[in-house]
Amino acid sequence: MRRLSSVAALLCFLVPFQAVAGSSLPVTRSIGAPVGFAAACAKYKWLCGRMAGQQLNDAAGIALLQKVNRAVNGRIIPAEDSPSSHGDIWSLPVAGRGDCEDYALQKMKDLIEGGFPSNRLALSVVIGPHDQNHVVLIARTDGGDYVLDNLTNSVRLWGMTGYTFLATQDFQSRTGWRVTLAGPRAGEFS
Repeated sequence: MRRLSSVAALLCFLVPFQAVAGSSLPVTRSIGAPVGFAAACAKYKWLCGRMAGQQLNDAAGIALLQKVNRAVNGRIIPAEDSPSSHGDIWSLPVAGRGDCEDYALQKMKDLIEGGFPSNRLALSVVIGPHDQNHVVLIARTDGGDYVLDNLTNSVRLWGMTGYTFLATQDFQSRTGWRVTLAGPRAGEFS
């Protein structure tokens, strides 16, 4: 009986953990895209278009995600956008420098060029460290949604990041964005 209680307690802990850690980000209604996204879509056809990719198994896909995340993080120097009357500028890094969305765009481009299907990649706005908006790249695999982030070389399942996800680029309708509201502070925004 004691052993059965221990197993039951373990399952009560593991089942919710697995449902979050290995799942896709939940999305609801449509929402307007972040400032700067539409201009980036017009400039970079791969950002909002559908690009065929290889059918990668999870092991090969995650290996590619880790390789690209480390490579991009290693070759770009963090830098904020220059103040502009046009608001936040979403672009590929310039002269080896960029802010969080520039890193995410470069990672998306490199992954698409590496054969990762574009309809399994999406940008996401999260509440990051120090309660600031932060942009990361989401890669959807059969094992769940993984986060590629300029603040870490680790590629982690979304539920393991500690971030609160606010809005995510639509995986299918690439110019659209969806409300996400997932993570530790999601209840504050519903």
